[in-house]
Amino acid sequence: MRWQFRRKSGATRLLWTLFGACLVAAVIGYKPVVIVHGLFDSSGQFVELLRFINQSHPGTNVSVIDLFDRSSSLQPLWKQVEGFKEAIYPIMQNAADGVHFICYSQGGLICRGILSTLPNHNVHSFISLSSPQAGQYGDTDYLKYLFPQFMKSNLFHFCYTVVGQRISICNYWKDPHHTDMYVNGSDYLALLNSERPNPNSTVWKKNFLRIKKLVLIGGPDDGVITPWQSSQFGFYNDNETVVEIKDQDLYLRDVFGLKTLNARGDLFLCSMAGVEHVKWHSNDTVFNTCIEKWLI
Repeated sequence: MRWQFRRKSGATRLLWTLFGACLVAAVIGYKPVVIVHGLFDSSGQFVELLRFINQSHPGTNVSVIDLFDRSSSLQPLWKQVEGFKEAIYPIMQNAADGVHFICYSQGGLICRGILSTLPNHNVHSFISLSSPQAGQYGDTDYLKYLFPQFMKSNLFHFCYTVVGQRISICNYWKDPHHTDMYVNGSDYLALLNSERPNPNSTVWKKNFLRIKKLVLIGGPDDGVITPWQSSQFGFYNDNETVVEIKDQDLYLRDVFGLKTLNARGDLFLCSMAGVEHVKWHSNDTVFNTCIEKWLI
């Protein structure tokens, strides 16, 4: 009998490639990935990140949640938390082994709200991608666009009012020179950080600590997150000197679990220079260095 080998057609090669990808995914068991966008973004901004994930982890189920896009991202963060939670919960329910979060910019704070208030979530890796986790205080282009009549030094007059708290950025605006006003006026970040008495703080901490890994990504050339160390829970003192995460009161008192995560060996900081804020999710070096290994 003579065996005849024929060159595979393009369609045949594609079928075998897809079959191989599905087989790899089935054997390795990649967890689904949920992506939450940031201020003024939409799901369309994450094409490159989707490509990176599909190349490195073939067959991964990736969901970019298409809610509160563009100008709607200015809505209050608690409202966004509830909306994203409703959309994401069915994905969690269908993922017996858990899911991963990649949460960009303002989306990182939304994800913290979800993780703190959802008692039965199954998030494995929470990857916070250039997110102002400790707050925002800077004269950036975003600020000038949103509040042309304000500078960072006087935005507190507006942000810490009932009206101001209806705008998302004011929910995490943290003026280091007016700490009392921030603590009493912030309806979102001050509660998440338990900087204001919060009857839910113990439960929220327990919920948050259900995550298996916390990955905090940021860098000095971001240009938007101010100070950039806020992406890793560092922030200004009243002299506008940055106090790093391990010297922050919220870490030292372990108010929502950062110190516990570090003691468990589950807190990771990834810093990278030369990356502008809008490029974090499309930079292959960022993905290869800071994200890829946590998506298993």
